[in-house]
Amino acid sequence: MSASEVIFDHGRAERIGLDEAVFCEGKSAAQIATILDEVSARGTSLLLTRLDADKFHQLPPEHGAALDFCALSRTAYFGPLRPVRVEGRIVIVAAGTSDAAVAREAARTLRHAGIDASMVVDVGVAGIWRLMARIDEIRRFPIVIAVAGMDAAIASVLGGLVQGTVICVPTSVGYGAAESGRTALNAMLSSCAPGLLTCNIDSGYGAACAAIRILNSFA
Repeated sequence: MSASEVIFDHGRAERIGLDEAVFCEGKSAAQIATILDEVSARGTSLLLTRLDADKFHQLPPEHGAALDFCALSRTAYFGPLRPVRVEGRIVIVAAGTSDAAVAREAARTLRHAGIDASMVVDVGVAGIWRLMARIDEIRRFPIVIAVAGMDAAIASVLGGLVQGTVICVPTSVGYGAAESGRTALNAMLSSCAPGLLTCNIDSGYGAACAAIRILNSFA
C-alpha cells in the first residue's frame, strides 16, 4: 500500500494533549508497517493497541525488532519512551486476574505518556477482604481506574469508599448473562455511587486517556 493511504495525525498531542495511537485491530500488517515507516522517518514514538501476537509476527523483521511488545495487553511501543514525569497519582484496580489484560492496557498507555501507575490486581468483591486489606493504599491515589467484568460490583464499592476520581472500565469477562461486558457496563452506568466515570467495554486505553486529560487539566 502507498503512504497516501495513511493519514496520521501528528498534531493531536499539541491540540488535545494526547498522542495519536494506532488501533491495530482491522489493519493489515502492511498498513501497520507503513505507519511505522512514517513515524520512524519523523523520529517520533508511537503506541500501538490491539496488536495481537499473530499480526506482530507478520510485521517486517526490522519493525518487530524495534517494538516493545506486550502480548497480555496487546500493546506495543515504537521508539523511545518518555521519561516518567508523573507518579503516585493513578492506581489501576483490577477485580480479577482475568481482568488483568485490560488493566495492563491502561497501564501501558499511561506509561507511554510518561505516567507511572500503580496496579492492584485480584481484589474482587467475591472475597471482599482482599479489597479491604488494600483500601488504605488505594485511597492515597487521586485517580482510581476500576477494571471489572461479571457484575462489576467493585466499581460501586470503590465509589463508596474513596474520595478520588473513579474511572470505570467494564470488561467482557464472565459467563453468558454477563453478555460480553454489557452487564458490567450497565452496572457501572447505573451505580448508586455518585460521580463514577464509565468507559467502553475492555477500553483500558480509553480509561488511561481520560486519566491523562484529568491530570493535564490541572497541569
